[in-house]
Amino acid sequence: MNILLVYPKYPDTFWSFKHIMKYISRKAAFPPLGLLTVASMLPDDWEKKLVDVNVADLKDEDLMWADLVLISAMIVQQDSAKEIISRCRSLDRKVVAGGPLFTTGHEKFGMVDHLVLDEAEVTLPMFLEDLKDGKPKHIYTSKERPDITDTPIPQWSLINFKDYADMAVQYSRGCPFNCEFCDIVVMNGRMPRAKTPEQLLREFQSLFDAGWRGTVFIVDDNFIGNKAKVKRMLPSVIEWQKKHRYPFKLMTEASVNLAEDEELMLMMSAANFYRVFLGIETPCVESLNECGKVQNTNISLADSVKRIQNHGMQVDGGFILGFDNDPDNIFEAQIRFIQKTGIVTAMVGLLTAGPQTRLWHRMKAEGRLLQDTSGDNTDGSLNFIPIMGREKLIAGHKKILSTIYSRKLYYRRIRTFLKNYRPTVKVRFSWRDFIAFLRSIWVIGVVSRSRFLYWKLLIRTFFTKMRALPVAVELALYWQHFERVAKQATLKT
Repeated sequence: MNILLVYPKYPDTFWSFKHIMKYISRKAAFPPLGLLTVASMLPDDWEKKLVDVNVADLKDEDLMWADLVLISAMIVQQDSAKEIISRCRSLDRKVVAGGPLFTTGHEKFGMVDHLVLDEAEVTLPMFLEDLKDGKPKHIYTSKERPDITDTPIPQWSLINFKDYADMAVQYSRGCPFNCEFCDIVVMNGRMPRAKTPEQLLREFQSLFDAGWRGTVFIVDDNFIGNKAKVKRMLPSVIEWQKKHRYPFKLMTEASVNLAEDEELMLMMSAANFYRVFLGIETPCVESLNECGKVQNTNISLADSVKRIQNHGMQVDGGFILGFDNDPDNIFEAQIRFIQKTGIVTAMVGLLTAGPQTRLWHRMKAEGRLLQDTSGDNTDGSLNFIPIMGREKLIAGHKKILSTIYSRKLYYRRIRTFLKNYRPTVKVRFSWRDFIAFLRSIWVIGVVSRSRFLYWKLLIRTFFTKMRALPVAVELALYWQHFERVAKQATLKT
């Protein structure tokens, strides 16, 4: 059989990093890890092609070649996914769909021929067996949580590494916490399941052997969901990185309680982690209690951020507005916190009631649920009735974005971060890095209105903390993206 795997297009969001791709000669931030893993679960004798619409156009001849078209998508990709499904139907191509968009909203996709939902390790073999027998069903679903130690290595040969800024692997699934707004528990459960150290190293080695050098994003729901297993795994990664002369810089997502574990932070630093995304959400304790984010309530969030930065890791922060308990001054409080902590990459969005989350069920029970979510929490499309009032909430959100991504406050945040930051990451520089630096000199240092701030930052960093100079250049480039996304968000209603 001929199998075409298609990854829909992402809209322009904070996470797309679209506006810096041209500076680093790449087309997209991350590859479609889910589809690459699914490809390895398909029969070896099937012909497979992958089209990532974020890096290449999907052509009719691609679709006509395929006996089956496999689509996986996040909720934010739904518009592109619907367009692709429509094209498949017009060309009489059979569609198989899975991933978060379809797992939490399959009732909206009756036009899809086969829905393979939940975790593919369980449901995909069911579909393949029925397909072999000539009797495939419309929907496959299961609440079983598979042992991911059997999950295969992604089929990297289906992509061109030169299209992507970073690679991605997965170590674990699930999160022990149960935040009201989060859909992780819905899709992956509260009991973190992890791969073996040997298995993770095989994935690292497969990337290395295929020629990848650079950043690898460990895309776990919560990398430290099971601290004991992570601590048993990290020594193997440290040894592998050292043996291979640190070919990978690592980044991941974790909970704030990482800052309470000195041993774990030291191990992550030794393994060459340089960035970690934290769901900080809000400095308002009442709002944290409301959403069940108890892990953020019994510690100083600001001190936690600083401790992680002290261990050589940038903190990217997720922030949310729209909780029932948000006070009138929440907008000023969020700005003060972000500036004080030096969280340069601050993803500030509106609260969203994602499908089947505890928040979704509560809003529905209270008669406050309005519509489906777009999956983009910066587009102003609230899908519930906020206590604060829609107009006030959206106006406050726009105020935060326009403030923190103004060039003056953005560069001030970089300086704050660099004061706290103790560089430990081992970096391999490439021609791509050098070209990106030259482009930053021209675009920011010569023609931009930020040139004074840019040169001041670079000169100060060179003389006070020279090892952090690559990070300073990287963050200056990031502003080219964040400023545009923030501006687009403030123009939306």
